Amino acid sequence: MQILDGQLTLSRIPVDISRILDVGTGTGDWATAFGERFPDCEVIATDIASFQPENVPPNVYFEIDDAKEDWTYTKPFDFIHMRGLTGAFSDWVAVYSEARKHLRIGGSLEIADFGNIKNPNDASDSYLGIYNGACVSAAARSGNPIGLDHTKKTVLEAAGLSVVRSRTFDVPLGTWNPDPQKQTVGKMALISALEGLESMSLRLLTKYLDWKEEDVRDLCGKVTEELMKPGVRASISCHFVIARLLPDYS
Repeated sequence: MQILDGQLTLSRIPVDISRILDVGTGTGDWATAFGERFPDCEVIATDIASFQPENVPPNVYFEIDDAKEDWTYTKPFDFIHMRGLTGAFSDWVAVYSEARKHLRIGGSLEIADFGNIKNPNDASDSYLGIYNGACVSAAARSGNPIGLDHTKKTVLEAAGLSVVRSRTFDVPLGTWNPDPQKQTVGKMALISALEGLESMSLRLLTKYLDWKEEDVRDLCGKVTEELMKPGVRASISCHFVIARLLPDYS
């Protein structure tokens, strides 16, 4: 991950780690990279959709599973990873409780998620403002809110986990930052953000706010134009939280 200077986690991973779980793995890129970097570690990657990436290390296993349901693993994990799952669950305490049940004592859970795109020069009636407001409203109506509330210390503590570290990165979108490294990160982040506009909003706005598909796509196009204007200094927050199962949990 470019945000972490090439590291895969904010957590310090011991070289002798033996078993980890990647929840909501998506394309499986992170799990594959982790398996390559730790060839002696068993990596289980799950998602609700059927998938099988190519050129997967022999220690990486992909499974179809819904993290909203009871977890049925029989062996505990040293580390559980969740990234980009905002809006995936209605009851995060329940999900974190399942993670806690399947961590070994001293094991860690790391959550990484993004907030809304921000443009400090935007008016409230900008296309970006309309987009963000509509997505938040639709997600709330769906019962699976988006945002970063699920990364709060109180939510993890309610599930019996102890937050040991948190960090927020303000990621530039585009090449406006003078730092060469942040320009590289910003270029990739802008591409990812623009590609994700429609996938984030289309189902939400059509199903829960009764928008027409063409209106959602039109708004996404206008947001893209707005973000690509010269002088725009848009950014997005990426928040990491590390929580641990401590020995005194009962």
